[in-house]
Amino acid sequence: MSENTDLYQKIATDGLWNNNPALVQLLGLCPLLAVTNTFVNALGLSLATLLVMLGSNLSVSLIRHHVPASVRLPAFVMIIASFVTCAELLMQAYTYELYQILGIFIPLIVTNCMILGRAEAFASKNPPLPALYDGLMVSLGFAAVLLLLGTLREILGQGTLFSGMDLMFGSAAVDWKITFFSDFQVLIMLLPPGAFLGTGLLIALKNLIDIERKKRAPNPVIATDKTSRRVRIS
Repeated sequence: MSENTDLYQKIATDGLWNNNPALVQLLGLCPLLAVTNTFVNALGLSLATLLVMLGSNLSVSLIRHHVPASVRLPAFVMIIASFVTCAELLMQAYTYELYQILGIFIPLIVTNCMILGRAEAFASKNPPLPALYDGLMVSLGFAAVLLLLGTLREILGQGTLFSGMDLMFGSAAVDWKITFFSDFQVLIMLLPPGAFLGTGLLIALKNLIDIERKKRAPNPVIATDKTSRRVRIS
């Protein structure tokens, strides 16, 4: 029982923080930098990535003993592409305007190294439940960075937050928009350079937190044997 607890705890800490795909591995940067100019865009891509990651990790784990090594990667890509198609169809059916805004970056989830990497490195070597949990934690870690970056860029670039939420939640979400300021916008934050700046700030913040955590961590006590020993010289 304790071994399972330790495994799930390690999966969670690695996916959310220690080995975060966006801040540590620097995977999935293309959609991360391209669609995070608003919170709703980041949320839409986060949910699509979550669906694909959960489905692909579970499927890969279930077939891990039945796929020859020679066709393993093509099989994984086909599985990921199938779930990406499902995500596309769902967005076209329920959030078509948001789907049009995200555009090519939904199909490009197929080429996201984060998803293929977790399928190969973890899901193909572990049972379904840990593989599903790994997909959830990695997706949530990636989504957290997407949403933080989307929040930062929208507030600084437009002076608003939650604008366009009606694209996902319908007319009931029109009033969710929060306006912080209307006479001051850092327009560069809506452009690709702003995405790089925001990502760099988040990476720097994580590194600072890690440094502070290491400073505050108790130093391990190294046991030393101070008992005297006789040395026999012949």
